[in-house]
Amino acid sequence: MSAKDIDVPDLSGRLAVVTGASDGLGLRLAHRLVQAGAEVIMPVRNERKGADAVAEITRAVPTATVSTRRLDLSSLESVNDLAAELLSEGRPIHILVNNAGVMTPPQRQVTGDGFELQFATNHLGHFALVGQLLPLLRMGNARVTTQSSVAAAQHGIRWDDLQWERSYSTSGSYASSKIAVSLFGMELDRRSRTDGWGIVSNVAHPGVAATNLLAAHPELGRSSDGLPVRAIRTLARLGVLGTAETGMLPALYAATNPEARGGKFYGPNGFKQLRGMPAEQRPYEYVADAAAAARIWTVSEELCGVRIPA
Repeated sequence: MSAKDIDVPDLSGRLAVVTGASDGLGLRLAHRLVQAGAEVIMPVRNERKGADAVAEITRAVPTATVSTRRLDLSSLESVNDLAAELLSEGRPIHILVNNAGVMTPPQRQVTGDGFELQFATNHLGHFALVGQLLPLLRMGNARVTTQSSVAAAQHGIRWDDLQWERSYSTSGSYASSKIAVSLFGMELDRRSRTDGWGIVSNVAHPGVAATNLLAAHPELGRSSDGLPVRAIRTLARLGVLGTAETGMLPALYAATNPEARGGKFYGPNGFKQLRGMPAEQRPYEYVADAAAAARIWTVSEELCGVRIPA
């Protein structure tokens, strides 16, 4: 183990599901879970990237049991299809990491379901997935870890314009989507404790890490790497900011360490929580709002058409 790594308990016999694991933080998370003995399912939107990720993991861990499933979190139909597939298999899920996301398309985009893209992908898709997989999560006494962002400390949720229809802000809508899914992660733990679901749910954030989230994505209207991602990569090389390898550690700790608790918030312990080793932290003001968490749960049920029973 190095100073930039953590111990992971033996996960043999455990089934883990990691969204957005075809690259970046999710790929490193999946790799570490496989190394610890877990079977990992990686639901991905891009099947070619998913196949490349599986090949990369199996080259490093020849004994790995890892596979992909088709999932586009911006589509409720796709979420429903994956949930139906996993439910038909009936296998308990022991770890779920809600990691996938999109970030700051320059222009407002709308999904086929009529939702703003970031809110749909980062929050609603994960809400609908967890809601439908609840029987399997309960069977596995699952640990559910939701990936937040330092952006969740800003802006808040625009309750009167959740879809950012009146005046779109790239950073504001992204922050709002990450606050929403973080509130959901917190509320999931409250309801599990109240209703005896046996699920432990917590929230983690990577600090600021050099990943492809801000890189060129023509499908998002970003044809080349912008100044922010170039600056982040430079600062990561200088050791000022984190990398994908270090940025995934808080979520890995939250999802696997026996001392990581439900309803808690984890992130890097370094300067301004930008990088460092994972540690429990005080949740951001917007993420700690229990009334807002209950509200986003109710709103999400209505928008997704997914009722999560008590």
